[in-house]
Amino acid sequence: MSQVQGQLHHKFKAFSGQLAADGTIGAIAGEVEAWAAGARVAPKSIGVEFLEAAQRLVLTIGYRDDEPPYGVGLTCVRLGRFEALDAPELDRLQTAMGDAGARLDKVLCHELYVTSSNDFMMVFMTHRG
Repeated sequence: MSQVQGQLHHKFKAFSGQLAADGTIGAIAGEVEAWAAGARVAPKSIGVEFLEAAQRLVLTIGYRDDEPPYGVGLTCVRLGRFEALDAPELDRLQTAMGDAGARLDKVLCHELYVTSSNDFMMVFMTHRG
């Protein structure tokens, strides 16, 4: 199987919950990690959306169940507030993303969401194995 073929997936699992007081994904991280271990799957991607009207987070995992399973961890990092999203601010966002990712080992994928107070939060899925 080529490297890209190993990333392709067509199965998904959805989770939902409240943000923690600090705006991070809170308890959802543990739910996802426990599900991945118990379901014996190979997680490939995440999707995250904060539903401001409902004050809930929806997190989805794309996975495969036709290859050896492995553990994953989810880490949520506050990147800061970004308002204008012009070129200089996008550079600042990109730098913050790179700095946050550099502090973690074995990053598989990432996703951004924005809280109702305009905090940009980044969720990293890392390989644990």
